[in-house]
Amino acid sequence: MNNNVLIIEDDKDIREGIRILLEGEGFLVEEAPNGREGLRKLSPKTNLVILDIMMPGISGLKTCEEIRKVSYVPILFLTAKSKESDKLIGFMAGADDYLIKPFSYAELFARVKALLRRHQVYDKETLQNAADGEWIEKHRIRINTSHNMVFLQDDEIQLTEIEYKLLLLMMQYPTKTFSIQNLYESIWEEPFLSSSANTIMVHIRNLRTKIEENPQKPKIIQTVWGKGYRLG
Repeated sequence: MNNNVLIIEDDKDIREGIRILLEGEGFLVEEAPNGREGLRKLSPKTNLVILDIMMPGISGLKTCEEIRKVSYVPILFLTAKSKESDKLIGFMAGADDYLIKPFSYAELFARVKALLRRHQVYDKETLQNAADGEWIEKHRIRINTSHNMVFLQDDEIQLTEIEYKLLLLMMQYPTKTFSIQNLYESIWEEPFLSSSANTIMVHIRNLRTKIEENPQKPKIIQTVWGKGYRLG
């Protein structure tokens, strides 16, 4: 498992606690006390970013947006805010998961392992081996499931882990209409709550902006009113 983690957190005690935990489990850890330094320390070798939302200077949300301009590394947000609207803002900025303070280190470690287990860093070198993988094709999209690579016509597109899993699930079952509950429980592997519906809708909207010719009139991922989503 790739294990280079970047912690961007202004609280020194939290930052050091996470570092000690992860280093004790064999992870390689970089630390940054603010968003600006975190962006400087981000590198192609970074496999996961743990990012505090509330920081002086560049906020965590802005830092996340800047990271997403150059990388699709998994991002785990840490925040004291627990409102559903705050979570949605984080997902819209490009976060993959969300952990509310105060949290147990057992819970943090479980989230870190899950994100790293599910994620494979996109590497152009895997193009050389792509022919050996399994391909799924539908519409103008091709997915190589062995290397987590997605192509729109001949252009590779970069998706977050959640976006990739949503698209792959629907590509694997192209005739199925997925309810929001189906999608949430399949992707997050945890019980569905009514507040989880907005989370799915935000990720679907983000995915559409990357694969649809006109996201306002989607043809690939269609809404089945009252039922959920399916491939067109």
